Amino acid sequence: MKRAALLIFPAIALFISCAAQRESPLMLESFDTPFGVPPFDKIQTEDYLPAYKQAMEVERNEIDAIVNNPEAPTFANTIEALEATGRMLDRVSSVFGNMNGSNTNERMQEIASEVAPIMSDHYDDILLNDQLFQRIKTVYEQGDNLELNVEQRTLLDDTYKVFARNGANLSEPEKEELRAINKELSTLTLKFSDNVLAENNTFELVIGDETDLAGLPAGVITAAAETATERGHEGKWVFTIHKPSMIPFLQYSEKRDLREEIYRAYFTKGDHGNELDNNQIVARLASLRIKRAKLLGYETHAHYVLERSMAKNAANVYDLLDQIWEPALAKAKEEAAEFQAMIDAEGGDFKLQPWDWWYYAEKVRKAKYAMDDELLRPYFRLENVRDGAFDVANKLWGITFELRSDIPVYHPDVQVYEVKEADGVHLGLLYVDYYTRASKRGGAWMSSFRKQSKRNGEMITPIIVNVFNFPNPTEDTPSLITLDNVKTLFHELGHGLHGLLSDCTYNSQSGTAVSRDYVELPSQIMENWAVHPEVIKSYARHYETGESISEDLLEKIRKSSTFNQGFETTELIAASYLDMDWHTLIDDTEQNVVEFENGSMNRIGLIPEILPCYRSSYFAHIFAGGYSAGYYSYTWAEVLDADAFQAFNEAGLFDQETAQAFRKHILATGGTEEPMTLYKRFRGSEPKIDAYLARRGLD
Repeated sequence: MKRAALLIFPAIALFISCAAQRESPLMLESFDTPFGVPPFDKIQTEDYLPAYKQAMEVERNEIDAIVNNPEAPTFANTIEALEATGRMLDRVSSVFGNMNGSNTNERMQEIASEVAPIMSDHYDDILLNDQLFQRIKTVYEQGDNLELNVEQRTLLDDTYKVFARNGANLSEPEKEELRAINKELSTLTLKFSDNVLAENNTFELVIGDETDLAGLPAGVITAAAETATERGHEGKWVFTIHKPSMIPFLQYSEKRDLREEIYRAYFTKGDHGNELDNNQIVARLASLRIKRAKLLGYETHAHYVLERSMAKNAANVYDLLDQIWEPALAKAKEEAAEFQAMIDAEGGDFKLQPWDWWYYAEKVRKAKYAMDDELLRPYFRLENVRDGAFDVANKLWGITFELRSDIPVYHPDVQVYEVKEADGVHLGLLYVDYYTRASKRGGAWMSSFRKQSKRNGEMITPIIVNVFNFPNPTEDTPSLITLDNVKTLFHELGHGLHGLLSDCTYNSQSGTAVSRDYVELPSQIMENWAVHPEVIKSYARHYETGESISEDLLEKIRKSSTFNQGFETTELIAASYLDMDWHTLIDDTEQNVVEFENGSMNRIGLIPEILPCYRSSYFAHIFAGGYSAGYYSYTWAEVLDADAFQAFNEAGLFDQETAQAFRKHILATGGTEEPMTLYKRFRGSEPKIDAYLARRGLD
């Protein structure tokens, strides 16, 4: 049932905009555009609020029609009828949600914050509607006697569980308490996200003395000069805490004091005691989640969330993290000792600190493997990497990507590709939005403007979007990305393919509508092709000479593939522990966030040279992005993808039988069955951790 995510993870879906005295183009029965895409050239900010109000009213009428149906409840007139409600509201939400994430402004954020509790009330009105629930319950109790196919049975079970898990069995006073909690949660998660965005855009490291650029590559300096001009610092250089700007600075700057300044600005986001401080919000969110879980009959928020995951419970998550933590931490300690030895050998009179790690990792990597990101970057022109990723999808599944110039876009940087089957049949559209800008939140993600489904026998094709924060091209050079960026591009295309190759009947089950610890499998497996020598050779060409990447560089990539994995794994697993520790709390007393976080990291023995990849005050994945008690999912899915890719290693990199099995059992099936059932259908057995540990050099 499609509303599960809306209440469990309200920050993902509650995106609203402002009102106006004009008819919103969002409320047309259908868009007069190619493939029915949103008419971005006609939509104005003031269109969203009237569209939301009208769409909510439409859905209320749809729900009333189900509730007041005089016929006895059946699968068709109750479960499928409910599945069909809210299409207009889903459409409005998807458009605004994507815009608020990738092309926002202050007014949109204000209105989103204002209307979020109204949307929370709307969905509570549905999920706490006793008459509706009684009809659902009647059909659910007849489930074993109904002739339902797999998709239908899953829809029935999911619909009942969504209502039950969101308070349908509560008493009226308890339902009112739940409403109040949900409303506050929706407001707080949105405020948390807005604060992080503001913090990301506020800090500037302004350099006026050219000597302070020592060690930085020419391309990094050029980009900083253009950023300075954009921000009104003509003739200077500006670095920000957006990762495309910050990470190269940390890797190459010889100015240790400046490295510390920019890194401190990053890891203290939301922790300054000012109007953008997130500590009180974090404490309140954690407390409210405990109260909600207990109200719904669960011991902790983690118990509530993990019930619908592959992991099933917190003990299994901690067991996974514990298996990885010991070898990862041991490797990280070896790396720290190696970096400290270099510091000492250079006569440095200081102890390695977190803001030193990237710098000395780059120096040691260069010394050991004659390799650094700047050697590779000229070979990773964004357009070539994109074409390489498209080519992998073509070789695996025969699909093609055709650039369209006749489709409305929401920003000049955005491109749209029509995706087709090998025989030319239209599959869907893929919007790509590559470059960083102030109106876009950090990170990279996949979303949709329309999901795949089947309606009255007609295939509703998906409209998918991939969003990134890659470096902008400069006057002199195209966008040249790092090897990590390359993996990110392939990763998000994997999510996109999960949406594009979906073949499900119901919208609520299609594409990425799967458990959090399963959804990363289709994305993370694509990273294996990204770094495979055969694939890299196809797209890695020097942007000036056109020369293909050399065998020498490929060998350096291979030899250095497990370098710094102690650090990378440790900071990731540390953040996963932090997430789980927050959400296995039983006492709803609001915590001192810094003390709690320090206690969590001390418990696992995290060394002071490394911080978790996200501290609580800017851990948007778990406090605003739907991954609460779920950040481990990236690691869980990496275990899955390492095991799954072994099938291609065994049969062939583009083996068609294996590729079609992956499409049939993983990509096409969405959330129609239990994830482990689908995985075993593809692989033949449950996943093993061995391939994961070997890939990271931790075996």
